[in-house]
Amino acid sequence: MKKFAYIGCLGFLAVITTEFGVIGILPQIAEHYQISIDKAGYLLSAFALIIALTGPFMTLLMSGFDRKKVMFAAIFMFLITGVVSSFSPPFWLLMLVRILPAFLQPVYIASALSVAVSNADKKHSNELMGIVFSGVALAMVTTVPFATWLSSVWSWESSFIVQSVVSVIALAGIYFLLPPMPVKEKKSYGSQLKILAQPTFIISTLMNFFMITAWFSTYSYFADYLNKAKGMDSTMISYMLFLFGIIGVFANWISGKMLNKNITGTTAFFLSGTILVPVLLYFSDGNLLATIVVIGIWGFLYSPSFLNASTYMISSVPQSLEFANSLATSFGNLGVTLGTTVGGWMIITKGVEFNPWIGLVFGILAFIMIGVRSLLERREKTVVLCGE
Repeated sequence: MKKFAYIGCLGFLAVITTEFGVIGILPQIAEHYQISIDKAGYLLSAFALIIALTGPFMTLLMSGFDRKKVMFAAIFMFLITGVVSSFSPPFWLLMLVRILPAFLQPVYIASALSVAVSNADKKHSNELMGIVFSGVALAMVTTVPFATWLSSVWSWESSFIVQSVVSVIALAGIYFLLPPMPVKEKKSYGSQLKILAQPTFIISTLMNFFMITAWFSTYSYFADYLNKAKGMDSTMISYMLFLFGIIGVFANWISGKMLNKNITGTTAFFLSGTILVPVLLYFSDGNLLATIVVIGIWGFLYSPSFLNASTYMISSVPQSLEFANSLATSFGNLGVTLGTTVGGWMIITKGVEFNPWIGLVFGILAFIMIGVRSLLERREKTVVLCGE
């Protein structure tokens, strides 16, 4: 049902606002706490690392619980994060409250996707998943740029107030609009863990990892990059985040439609941005209009990345939707961690203007994984045909 997908999207909006809302305010946080920008980036990379390390285990652990209760508990934890962070606590406490909700983020995403497709025809499942994942793009067009703008005219703490408000709205949606959804038949841990031995799934996982690493080596420092490499102030950066998000909403809708027809082709199409965007950013140089156009292209090709990566992974093991998606979330966030870490290293050693080239390298690695999976699938079909 589309209603369930939209409820999942609403919660995703709160999740993404919390996870990526700090991207636009990292320079202000670094200045407030008198730390370097790469250390401020730990607020993003540590969050992502916890998801990467614990996501599959938490999803397996919670797989037998009522999905409505799981989704509500997860978003409530995100609300606590926003409230505490808005009081500008000591940096160690800010890090702690950032880390806590990360344990439940992949559980929320897996549950929301499962709920969205629970009563749907298989041919519409990718489209419904696209609606849930559109929460990413909606956050980029609404709450993330608004929080960045608000922090530029008020204070960086106000960004976390926005996160808290969004979480309250999401909690209300889940509580009042989603019916109880107990799990009728819980799969054994063993049956779900079997997918870890499938070569195509392993290769798909690596593609996800390289793809997200490629994007986040620059996107994690979006504000810093546009400020230092392109000369934009905080207000202009918030406008760019807004543009990025508006185009992203459209891109997610297009991607959902395309995935229903060709998963591999769609993934490769949007992945091409990891190679195209660095080149365009380089040639746009100091031209403001050209840079704005490139940011639009960047937003279009980047925004469906989590949807494409997750769908590509799940397509190799469609019988294990929730566990496969939790792994997709974990390895995607591991990519966020590596991308943010390598990007921070590049800023310190060379300069933020070189960050997009990291994305190009990892983008090529992701393309290689797509090619390897295609070869494996052709070989498997050949074996089956010969056996017949």
